[in-house]
Amino acid sequence: MRDYTKIVAWQRADDLAVAVYCATNALPAHEVFSLTNQLRRAAYSVPANIVEGCSRPSNKDYLHFLHVALGSLAETQYFIHLAERLGYLKETQVTPLKSQTKATFASLHGLIKAVKAQIPGPSRRPAVL
Repeated sequence: MRDYTKIVAWQRADDLAVAVYCATNALPAHEVFSLTNQLRRAAYSVPANIVEGCSRPSNKDYLHFLHVALGSLAETQYFIHLAERLGYLKETQVTPLKSQTKATFASLHGLIKAVKAQIPGPSRRPAVL
């Protein structure tokens, strides 16, 4: 099993999840079971899917979970945007979250590219005519 704690994308995603939990403490009580819950779930899904992928024996399976993490990160990004538009999060809270999200995207894309490079592609033999 890969050691996920040494993966920069996981470290950044983990930090983002903690930051989201802290920021969502400020959301209104009536949002606890909707936006607060959705934002938190999307945020912790990113590092959780990286961890699950790390436990898979093949790089193809690992890559699948990295793509799921990427989707969860996109959801997190949107829910942060929505919370700001609704006035639930202030710009001073959103700016660092957006920065962390961007850095996590960059790391995750880099990890996906590296894992893809380790997966053998189809044979590139010329066709016999």
